[in-house]
Amino acid sequence: MLDAKTIEAIADELLEAGRSRTPVPRLTSRYPDMTVEDSYAVQQLWRRRNEEAGRKLVGRKIGLTSKAMQAATGITEPDYGAIFDDMVLETGCAVQWDRYTHPRVEVELAFVLKKDLSGPGCTIFDVLNATDYVVPALEILDSRIEMEGRTIVDTIADNAAMGAMVVGGNPVRPDAVDLRWVSAILYKNQTVEETGVAAGVLDHPAAGVHWLANKIAAHGDAMKAGDIILAGSFTRPLWVYQGDTVHADYGPLGSITCRFE
Repeated sequence: MLDAKTIEAIADELLEAGRSRTPVPRLTSRYPDMTVEDSYAVQQLWRRRNEEAGRKLVGRKIGLTSKAMQAATGITEPDYGAIFDDMVLETGCAVQWDRYTHPRVEVELAFVLKKDLSGPGCTIFDVLNATDYVVPALEILDSRIEMEGRTIVDTIADNAAMGAMVVGGNPVRPDAVDLRWVSAILYKNQTVEETGVAAGVLDHPAAGVHWLANKIAAHGDAMKAGDIILAGSFTRPLWVYQGDTVHADYGPLGSITCRFE
């Protein structure tokens, strides 16, 4: 376990890395004894510093919920991070590519809550009852820690690699469609790069949300009505470059487009 002074130093280092767009050396190479709990302590302090600076917490992201993502990262358990108001973009937007450390894009569903949601003992049925609507979303991954050799410990400390999200398409009530069978085709510059089905996320996209409610309950935390929860990717991450256009077609749930400039 790391002491409070070290956790504070890492959180401040990651804040500066976000400002400078310069990733820091891998934490696990410098702090080999660092644990998952240490990482969440870093993330909590990083989040608090951002809130003190005026950013507003509007939700959470859940990561590494699908076999596709676990295989792509070599990490075998889910994680979570904070979503701030300035991270939520709308379809059709131009995204400034160099705001992020070589961004990657993932295909997801977002749950918007109408009721508070808390654990322990939260079930998938509690999630569906607490959800106002589900909407297509793309996650833009960022990295404030060097990518090579990252572990779950590095990723959690780095706010689960959350950069931004793009929301679009048709919002639906959670009982209006079979959420397991929501599918998407991901295009980059008019070429199909990835396809996926939402059941790839823990067999049901809502499963990650109840995992999160129970996980953060241990830290005395809960989700609030109005929060937006990114439920996890059902495709592998797609590398994007300056000038790329990304389009995700969710069939009956509409589509999302953004361009990296």
